[in-house]
Amino acid sequence: MDWNTLLEGTPAALREDTLCAAFQRTIAERGDVVALRTKGNAVSITWREYGHRVARYAAGLAGLGVGAGDTVAILMINRPEFNLLDTAAIHLGAVPFSMYNTSTAEQIRHLLVDSGAKVAITQTAFLPLLREAAAGTPIATIVVVDGDAEGTVSLAGLEAAAPAGFDFEATWRAVPSDALLTIIYTSGTTGAPKGVEITHTNMMFELRSFVAAGRSYTDSRVISFLPHAHIADRMATHYLAMSMGTTVTACPDPRQLFEHVPDAKPTEFTGVPRVWEKLKAALEARFAGEAPERKAAIKGALEASLAKVRLEQAGQPVPEALAMGVGRAEQMMFAPLRAALGLDQSRGFYVGAAPTPREVLEFFHALGMPITEVWGMSELSCVATTMPQGRIKIGTVGKAMPGVELRIADDGEVLVRGPLVMRGYRNLPQQTAETIDADGWLHTGDIGALDDEGFLKIVDRKKEILINAAGKNMSPSNIEARLKTSSPIIGQAVVIGDARPYNVALLVLDPDGAAAFAKAHGLDPSPAALVAAPEVQAELDRAMASANSHLSRVEQIKRHALLTAEWMPGGDELTPTMKLRRKPIAQKYAAQIEALYAGGGEPAE
Repeated sequence: MDWNTLLEGTPAALREDTLCAAFQRTIAERGDVVALRTKGNAVSITWREYGHRVARYAAGLAGLGVGAGDTVAILMINRPEFNLLDTAAIHLGAVPFSMYNTSTAEQIRHLLVDSGAKVAITQTAFLPLLREAAAGTPIATIVVVDGDAEGTVSLAGLEAAAPAGFDFEATWRAVPSDALLTIIYTSGTTGAPKGVEITHTNMMFELRSFVAAGRSYTDSRVISFLPHAHIADRMATHYLAMSMGTTVTACPDPRQLFEHVPDAKPTEFTGVPRVWEKLKAALEARFAGEAPERKAAIKGALEASLAKVRLEQAGQPVPEALAMGVGRAEQMMFAPLRAALGLDQSRGFYVGAAPTPREVLEFFHALGMPITEVWGMSELSCVATTMPQGRIKIGTVGKAMPGVELRIADDGEVLVRGPLVMRGYRNLPQQTAETIDADGWLHTGDIGALDDEGFLKIVDRKKEILINAAGKNMSPSNIEARLKTSSPIIGQAVVIGDARPYNVALLVLDPDGAAAFAKAHGLDPSPAALVAAPEVQAELDRAMASANSHLSRVEQIKRHALLTAEWMPGGDELTPTMKLRRKPIAQKYAAQIEALYAGGGEPAE
């Protein structure tokens, strides 16, 4: 692979062998540029200052006994101290990894034991949780980034711990490219989380390939809002930033994301599907609240733009009159809307981690925000496919990135090979061998298909395909995505139908959507009251009918139940990355599920 040609015009840091060397090259070339910041520039750190602090913190960590190959556990919200301390540990050849702050003490304890970490880094808010979790584990020292609690080391204390004569430059230069960079603990939809081991070589290849596909720029601004334990945040707003000189704005709470967007003015904006779904619902609610004449104008402009998008996607010519009309709408409506959101300077919009409904993608394309759907997983160092530059094919996740091999197995499973494939699962040699075969192909567990242009379409997870009582195969995630986009009050949906005569669904209200619905209809906003409200039931009946109109007969939802509980990330029903825990859900809500089938119903087809 001729990286010099593919990466022409990009920062030299991408050609380095380790993240340490890439970071140091970025400091030298982008020293005066802001690297890390918070909203309103309450904190603003240049690359040069970033480098100075990394050197000091690395020396302090060395004084605490952290060296090459040692793991360092991190538990904190998105804040600049994460980047500073994670990068400092990397420069020692150590292996920093993050834990979801929604985890229980028991879950954290498992990670501390599995990783073998002796040093943990946290903030005051999570110190009691971490102390409880660390009892009886190898953790010997806890560093607190925002205080000076008894029995812990503050940041000032960390710097004071630096040993005399510590040679920072010699230490980071000694880190080999095959050294372990981090561990990404999978969310664990079934069983305990597995630790995905990613090396410097894995990640440097991932960054080169991603950038070579035309997916980044040297003057980027991004927002870090996904948990640091999520591979997408690690890659896109930490490692890629270290190699490209990106300015990163830390958003401490994902619920505050769109308060940060106008402040950060991101040039690239990435969200999981739920972010885009909620933004679509919010914009539609805004449009619905406009004066009648304005509302009609917006409706007409959107319909025209959607028609243009669908013609383009079908490879058909766009009539000149339609193109001119959409051009006027872009100038008068869509561009001002993006400016009001704070996304007027964004050059790239991305989505990944789960299936995104086609109508969501088409909606934002119509608004002049063409979303690139990417695909990958922690075991692939993040992204393996993306759209070719200048071409987005809705309904697919793009093509394999440069240097990535992709094929479909006989049973439909997507297989990937290349330097981005993880080293393996930590302490799990059997599971590693089951996932990476003797020829180096990683078995992803996703079912997919390649079209005649090489674009990949993901159908579903191999283990999550529903097979009803008549033997018909269905994708539950596609049905669930359709349900969630049928009404803004639906926050979560899970389809039940395996070995059953027909499909049913468990539904959970979206807090924001339900609150807006309650206000608009003069209802008591409490969850218990909303679940019982006839207006809510009528809205769900409408939503089910709408969703079913887009589904084949065998896929359609025959009955549904609305639950009073709110499903939180990291709880019984959802992983920290918002994936459904299907087996625990089926067990926990067995009574409700059986009640949906108790009356009999249509036979399976």
